[in-house]
Amino acid sequence: MTGLHVQVKTEEQIAAEQAWYGSEKVWLVHKEGFSLATVVKTDPGALPEGKVKIRLEHDGAVLDVDEDDIEKANPPPYDRSEDLASLLYLNESSVMNCLRQRYGGNLIHTYAGPNTVVINPLSMPSMYSEKVMHMFKGCRREDMAPHIYSVAQSAYRNLLTTRQDQSIVLLGKSGTGKTTNCQHLVQYLVSIAGSTGKIFSAEKWQAVYTILEAFGNSSTAMNTNASRFSHVVSLDFDQAGQVSSASIQTMLLEKLRVSRRPDSESTFNVFYFLLAGADSSLRTELHLNHVAENSTFGILPQTKPEDKQRSSQQFTKLQAAMKVLGISTEEQRALWLILGGIYHLGAAGATKDGDQAGRRQFARHEWAQKAAYLLGCTLEELSSAIFKHHAKGLQHNTSFRGGADDMGQGDGSGSKITALECLEAMASGLYSELFTLVISLINRALKSSQHSLCSLLIVDTPGFQNPKVSQLKRGATFEELCHNYTQERLQTLFHERTFTQELDRYKEENIELALDDIECTPSVSVAAVDQASTQALVRTLSRTDEARGLLWLLEEEAVQPGGSEETMLERLFSYYGSTQGVGKGGNLLLRGDKPHAFLLGHSHGTDWVEYNAQGWLSHAKHNPAAQNAASLLQDSQKKSISGLFMSRSCGATVLSGSIAGLEGSSQLALRRATSMRKTFTTGVAAVKKKSLCIQIKLQVDALIDMVRRSKVHFIHCLLPKSEAVTGAADPRVSHGESPDAGLMTLDVGLLRAQLRGSKLLDALRIYRQGYPDHMVFSEFRRRFDVLAPHLTKKHGRHYIVTDEKRAVEELLESLELEKSTYHMGLSRVFFRAGTLSRLEEQRDLQTRRNISLFQAACRGYLARQAFKKRKIQDLAIRCIQKNIKKNKGVKGWPWWKLFTTVRPLIEVQLTEEQIRGKDEEIQQLKQKVEKVEKERNELRLNTDRLESRITELSSELADERNTGESASQLLETETGERLRLEKDMKDLQAKFDQTKKQMESMEMEVMEARLIRASELNGELDDDDSGGEWRLKYERAIREIEFTKKRLQQELEDKMEVEQQGKRQLERRITDLQADNEEAQRNIQQLKKKAQKLTSELQDTKLHLEGQQGRNHDLEKKQRKFDSELSLAQEEASRERTFRDKLAREKDMLTGEAFSLRQQLEDKDLEVCAVNLKLDQLEAELLDLNSQESKDEASLAKVKKQLRDLEAKVKDQEEELDEQAGTIQMLEQAKLRLEMEMERLRQTHSKEIESKDDEVEEIRQSCSKKLKQMEVQLEEEYDEKQKVLKERREMESKLLTAQDQVRGGDLETEKRLRKDLKRTKALLADAQIMLDHIKNNAPSKREIAQLKNQLEESEFTCAAAVKARKSMEVEIEDLHVQIEDMSKTKQSLEEQLSRLQREKNDIQSRMEEDQEDLNELMKKHKAAVSQSAQNLNQISDLQAQLEDALKEKQEVQEKIQALQSQLEFQEQSMVDKSLVSRQEAKIRELETKLEFERTQVKRLESLVARLKENMEKLTEERDQRSSSEIREKEQNKRLQRQIRDIKEETAELAKKEAEASRKKHELEMDIESLEAANQSLQADLKLAFKRIGDLQAAIEDEMESDDNEDLINSLQDMVTKYQKRKNKTQGDSDTDSEVEDRVDGVKSWLSKNKNSAKNLSDDGSLKSSSPTSGRRFLFDRSDDEEEEEKETGSLYSRYNYRRSSYLREEDEDREETTA
Repeated sequence: MTGLHVQVKTEEQIAAEQAWYGSEKVWLVHKEGFSLATVVKTDPGALPEGKVKIRLEHDGAVLDVDEDDIEKANPPPYDRSEDLASLLYLNESSVMNCLRQRYGGNLIHTYAGPNTVVINPLSMPSMYSEKVMHMFKGCRREDMAPHIYSVAQSAYRNLLTTRQDQSIVLLGKSGTGKTTNCQHLVQYLVSIAGSTGKIFSAEKWQAVYTILEAFGNSSTAMNTNASRFSHVVSLDFDQAGQVSSASIQTMLLEKLRVSRRPDSESTFNVFYFLLAGADSSLRTELHLNHVAENSTFGILPQTKPEDKQRSSQQFTKLQAAMKVLGISTEEQRALWLILGGIYHLGAAGATKDGDQAGRRQFARHEWAQKAAYLLGCTLEELSSAIFKHHAKGLQHNTSFRGGADDMGQGDGSGSKITALECLEAMASGLYSELFTLVISLINRALKSSQHSLCSLLIVDTPGFQNPKVSQLKRGATFEELCHNYTQERLQTLFHERTFTQELDRYKEENIELALDDIECTPSVSVAAVDQASTQALVRTLSRTDEARGLLWLLEEEAVQPGGSEETMLERLFSYYGSTQGVGKGGNLLLRGDKPHAFLLGHSHGTDWVEYNAQGWLSHAKHNPAAQNAASLLQDSQKKSISGLFMSRSCGATVLSGSIAGLEGSSQLALRRATSMRKTFTTGVAAVKKKSLCIQIKLQVDALIDMVRRSKVHFIHCLLPKSEAVTGAADPRVSHGESPDAGLMTLDVGLLRAQLRGSKLLDALRIYRQGYPDHMVFSEFRRRFDVLAPHLTKKHGRHYIVTDEKRAVEELLESLELEKSTYHMGLSRVFFRAGTLSRLEEQRDLQTRRNISLFQAACRGYLARQAFKKRKIQDLAIRCIQKNIKKNKGVKGWPWWKLFTTVRPLIEVQLTEEQIRGKDEEIQQLKQKVEKVEKERNELRLNTDRLESRITELSSELADERNTGESASQLLETETGERLRLEKDMKDLQAKFDQTKKQMESMEMEVMEARLIRASELNGELDDDDSGGEWRLKYERAIREIEFTKKRLQQELEDKMEVEQQGKRQLERRITDLQADNEEAQRNIQQLKKKAQKLTSELQDTKLHLEGQQGRNHDLEKKQRKFDSELSLAQEEASRERTFRDKLAREKDMLTGEAFSLRQQLEDKDLEVCAVNLKLDQLEAELLDLNSQESKDEASLAKVKKQLRDLEAKVKDQEEELDEQAGTIQMLEQAKLRLEMEMERLRQTHSKEIESKDDEVEEIRQSCSKKLKQMEVQLEEEYDEKQKVLKERREMESKLLTAQDQVRGGDLETEKRLRKDLKRTKALLADAQIMLDHIKNNAPSKREIAQLKNQLEESEFTCAAAVKARKSMEVEIEDLHVQIEDMSKTKQSLEEQLSRLQREKNDIQSRMEEDQEDLNELMKKHKAAVSQSAQNLNQISDLQAQLEDALKEKQEVQEKIQALQSQLEFQEQSMVDKSLVSRQEAKIRELETKLEFERTQVKRLESLVARLKENMEKLTEERDQRSSSEIREKEQNKRLQRQIRDIKEETAELAKKEAEASRKKHELEMDIESLEAANQSLQADLKLAFKRIGDLQAAIEDEMESDDNEDLINSLQDMVTKYQKRKNKTQGDSDTDSEVEDRVDGVKSWLSKNKNSAKNLSDDGSLKSSSPTSGRRFLFDRSDDEEEEEKETGSLYSRYNYRRSSYLREEDEDREETTA
């Protein structure tokens, strides 16, 4: 179910739903529709049983209604649900409310599980465009809104993925828009799929439907443009998914509509189009200039001007459509001639009962002469074909092979067929042949010889016809019965696919599914029409008592002598109907009030149609005039007509005169044709295929068989209101609801009847409760193992398993699906609705990810190969450069020149020989290739020819096999019938012999009696005495006989009176029992309805519970994911903490290094200062030396030498100084770099700590929010449990009362009710067990406890994250700096935002100006385009004129040549000169005309060139404007993106600023609390060490005892911990110094006592490093910090215990010494 996967609801949504559930909204079902109401709470016993008090929403009225009259309402979010299967409560009122709400919002399409519901909008909405088509292209069904395009896309997607044929079947009443939707389906498929070479365009298909509507549609009482034939559009697709070929098959054409139809209905549209739109030449050719005043066929021109204008436009459109499909002018002319001939036949008419001579003939011969002329025959031939072949036709009545030859002779009036019937048969035959020809021409334009892979069929049939819906008084006709029968068969197919196959599949796979009250198929009404008897193949004239359908009865009555409609109806009622006309009950066939009328219940008895069977036998009788129509057209003297029909007669384009459009050379077309032929050549069909009535059944059988071979998609088209068809007043409005002007209204009663007839609610219920999606184990594993890569890695990609079921179970477990969403069968896995689509979505995502990775790998490989290629190219270029350099060096050498001159001459001969050999090889290879290609082409042609021959032979073989089977079956049945008749004959002969013997014996007795009588008379005459004695005996015997007669008569009368009394008593008892039975049946029906209602509500509750479980499962998955993410976050936080400690240590090390470098730098500075002082002294000495001029040269040289030495030393010092300066600079740079790195690390860590804090806060908030949601869900589950318990109690009470009521009834009813009670109790027990299981398991409580623990841990982590004092102070300072930076950044961003806003306003103003300019340019462009279109039209007209002129030019030239030849002949023959001069004048005149035409041609060419230049300029200007508009849009988008980014940054900075201020305040509070805790700990520590000092002396004396080792270890551990703490905190207060002194004292004391303790112990048990003590007191750094306070307390308690024990021992020692 699609509603199982629901997102987590917000608190507002949960509150709204709780308010809705608390108010308990229901629908009140009444005659006019349904109304929203609220159940009013009442005290128990305040209302009668079965009554409920409600308050209507629209007026507040409070009513007491039956429980059966209310249905649960869905919450408001479900009012416009896209899928009816997703409704929370599935009932009739909720479905109709959803459809009404969507229809009011112009949403006419709605999903109904796998099917689609379309309500005809009665107007053309703007939802069918090319833009909308591309919105659905490539989408999956789950991603598409309900639309007719979504059905086409789903079928096309299934066709591509499964490579299986698809079918789309449209069901519904007449006028629901089935043909329009069929056009939209074809248009979408052709536009989206495309075609090979673009041979199928939308324009071509529009032309196809224009022709079909003209020749096959007419105006009826139900629809102004109703289809009067059924057709199947077959689209064949190739391997690439493109349309490779197409065809149309038609059947059940209502051809008799040409000549006879109900009142107020018209004939086919094409006649009105022709009469209104034919031009003068065509009218003259068809003799339509004078229209007949009356017509036998009722074909008269339209009288209203607007109708004439519309028809004229349609005729022009029809001619253009024929031109698009390649139907030539000559072929069109043939069509118009036949239509004209039919019209003139109607105008000619026929004599009513023949003339005085008894001949059948035309009533008006002049119109018959026109018809004969148009059809290409003589009047005698036409009259003979219509009226004079019946004796020949009547000879075929002895044949029982088919009804087509079984011409009716059983009519009440005899076998004579009237002249009018002959004329109507000829007209219908002509139109049937014409329609078949039109279909052939259409298929000729659509067919293709390309290879096809699979097909998509679109089935469109006329809808249900019921004259009462249109408020007509007449009964339905035979044609309407045929169309209704077709719809019933399609509805049966829907029932079979939706219910029967699903239930059979569940049964095969051992899946238990509780589905009650699935009603039977509409097979009863179908059987009343087409059920065949087992003796259908027997050649007999006797009427048997075996049940058979209406079509078979018509065929039999047409053959039987004296057959009539009355006998046919009597037999039909004896088989299927009820003799009483009251009550529709379970019978779907009832007698009508009028003669020849009967009622048939269609759509499961929801649509009762009254049929009038008057004249139906004529449909079963064969009229030879209909067959003569084809031969008349083939033998026509007009070549255009005879050529078309002679060429069509060569191919089998029509099947038994029924199904047209079997053309096609593709494999799929041949397969379809073979399938249909098989339907007509198997079993009964082989014998009865020529029967006119049985042909109807066979056509529908062929259609159903063709559709059944594919996957079917059903579209239910619904009629919104009957007034839309009949043009009545306002539609009905539901009781208490005012019609909204903005809401498109619906006829609720009509909608309810259509929903009940289509069984959509039952289909939705089985879709929701069952497992509609299923896959074979191996296919499921192969398709979805990509979602479990660990299984693929474990077993390999193409691993073969022995147990597919186990492998699929492992895969499903790894996918973590809810158990209730799938079920494992024996050979396949079944899924709830929506589950498989979610898996497909996950698979698409994973496949996309894998493809992206594969693309990345491929691109990396290609890049590496390209890089390797570049390296090779670089090496080659370098090699070439090197060789060129070498060549430059040696090209001037004489020997090199000689070598380069001689070398080619040496290789010339070798090269020529090689070239010659290669040429020969090439020629040989070319010859081989040509030979192979030729052989391949020949083989391909032979293969194609053989394949076509094989298909033909296989079809012929199948036909022959089927014919043989039918013949053998016929032979067997006839043999059985002959044996039966022989046996009957023997029995009759025996009876005859016995009767003959009895007759002879009786004759002997009569003779004896006569002889005795004669002897008695003779004896009376002879002897009176003896005669008197005999006379007395005789009289006595007579008196005894009379007495016996009277006595027996009296006894008989007494017995009769007693029997009559008993009969009357039995009749009274029977009537009482019947009344009781009817009452019990009514009660049972009510109880069934109640049980069905309760069962459906229980199923809805169960599905809702499954949805809640699925939601809980999703929450558990999210919780597990959240737990894993939380653990990862905690691990990352611990890693960050360790990393921060490591960085702190590195910082200390770097600080020490910086300090040492600073010291070295100061030393180097001092050295530089000393060197500078020494340099100054040397300079002063040098000056002194220069001033002493009196010194000699030796001293001067000595001084110079010293000076040079000093200069060298100075240089050395300078070099050392430079080195020192470089070292100092490097150290300063290193120091600066370290400081920058430290600053960066500090900032990054502060940011990371802030982000972690934010994450922890978000986690805490999300946990609290989830806690609230889980609590709310627990409350909802508790409420649902209470509801279920309440419903259980109510159900038990109702069932108990029902049991009491029915207890007096029959035992079967009681047993059935007990079974229902047990089943209901079992269901309720299962629900109770499930609820108890949910309550006991309480996954939500466990999750709450886990979430609370996680919340406490996160709060503890938050508390532990703020312990270090100095790090807090540093963070506070950093936060101050960040706040200042953020404020500055915020100001700058605000300034930038205002500047960008101004720029945006300027750009918008400029864009508006540019848009206005663009609009003006577009207007100009449109005007120019329209002008160019007009110019193009003018150009085309001028080109046509030019072609005509060229033709005239050629004709003139031919005339000139002829005249010249005549002129030469005249000159030779010395004819009159005046004639020659006239001819010359004519020649000159023609030459001037020719010159004028040439100038006209040149002028037109210049005009064309100028128009082309204008078009090019306009296109350039349009491109420039569009490019400028695109640039402006891109700039605007870029600016908007910048503004949005700046706004987001500003918001983030504001958030960070607020968060920083809050953290600053929290840190300050934490610092204050930590300082107070530190002071208290310091005071406690001082007191502890003071006590330690007091106890040191006492403890020294007791060191020998073993028990003091723990005290020593504890003191030592405490000292080490204090040392660690000191190293960490580095406190420098006075109190710390005192404590340190005391600690030093403790250390010295422990060191002295440790040595003594070692000497006292030999086994090491008193060592301070013992394992137990070390295990007990050695912890990590973090553990010492966390448990310091606890250990200090325990240490204090241990000290007090030791001290008290020590003092007690001292007191005891003192007491002993004093004693």
